Formats: sequence, C-alpha cells, structure tokens
Amino acid sequence: MPWTKQDYPVSLKNFMAPVRNKAISIANALLKEGMEEERAIPIATSKAEEWAANRHLKIRKDKAS
Repeated sequence: MPWTKQDYPVSLKNFMAPVRNKAISIANALLKEGMEEERAIPIATSKAEEWAANRHLKIRKDKAS
C-alpha cells in the first residue's frame, strides 16, 4: 500500500515533516520494486534519518514534558 503525507506508518509520526516525507518517498519506491512493507519501513526510516543528518536537519519532534 503506498503511503502519503496524510496516511503513513505510525512509526513515522514523531519525525519532522521533511524527514517523514523522505521516508515515505523511499518506502514507496521500495514497495514499487517489490519489497515487503515489513522490510521497506525500517530501511526507509534509516535512509531518511541519514539523509537528514547529512543536511543537518532536525530529525524528530521534541517530546512534551
């Protein structure tokens, strides 16, 4: 199932929007290549975090105290 900015895996909810959107894009590309969702999500998450770190972007939202 392809994901969108409004409908994405719950595991991405605490990511900043640019990182989450990158992970969605990567995951959708992996799904299109035939990868299973269970593998695509963690791979996409890792790659999106790496992408953000290389650009000095904030990765996760701050947690409320």
